Amino acid sequence: MKNPTNLFKAALKAGRHQTGIWNTIGGNSVPELLGGAGFDWVLIDCEHAAIETIEVLPALQAIAAHPQVSTVVRPADNDPTLFKRILDMGAQTLLVPYVQTAAEAQDAVRAMRYGPHGIRGMAGMTRATRYGKVEDYFRTAWDELCLVVQVETIEGLKNLEAIAQTEGVDAVFIGPADLSASMGLPGQMDHPDVVAAIHDGMERLQRIGVPVGLMALQPDAAKAYIARGSAFTAVGVDLVILADSVYALQKSFESQP
Repeated sequence: MKNPTNLFKAALKAGRHQTGIWNTIGGNSVPELLGGAGFDWVLIDCEHAAIETIEVLPALQAIAAHPQVSTVVRPADNDPTLFKRILDMGAQTLLVPYVQTAAEAQDAVRAMRYGPHGIRGMAGMTRATRYGKVEDYFRTAWDELCLVVQVETIEGLKNLEAIAQTEGVDAVFIGPADLSASMGLPGQMDHPDVVAAIHDGMERLQRIGVPVGLMALQPDAAKAYIARGSAFTAVGVDLVILADSVYALQKSFESQP
């Protein structure tokens, strides 16, 4: 069989906007629900969520019930051991957090590639190879892998072009929350200075032809970023949606006798 096509990577190349949602609740039921909700992509978060690397596998399998939905995985760190395990589980797109220099971006590229161009360890009997059924997987794997690096600090923005133009980087995700903290405005993602820095980053990436992604949990903000040319936009987080819904439900009964 052929190596499965990475629809997320294909859409980036075609310039089609993709709307996504964040998965921070472990297990397989919530990822399966999110996969069937109509979004273009679901991100499994191992950095800030209580999701360990081993839990990525059942989440990938659950979302795979919806073959038109892409899965992105955010490992806990820019760590080749974590990459190796997640890629062997069959993930094709990684979003790597806290990349601040071109050297760190290059480290991520090398961790995703087999030798002699990288350091990814080889194993044949994995879900990535469809348990040995993908023809010539070790030579073709890179064609369908997608690397998104997350730039979320002042230092990262300073080095933005060098990071984005690192050979093997497919896209850049600007992280507004950590960027706000880096700018001395923690949690103020809608502060004019933070928004201006994001807009500047978007424009710089667009000038060099590198797709840029963002997270915006307020619909108006998300639509504004999409209008400005965001290539892939996360518009919700499962745990946030659950918490907001539970709070709203409780509030609706407060006035009852």
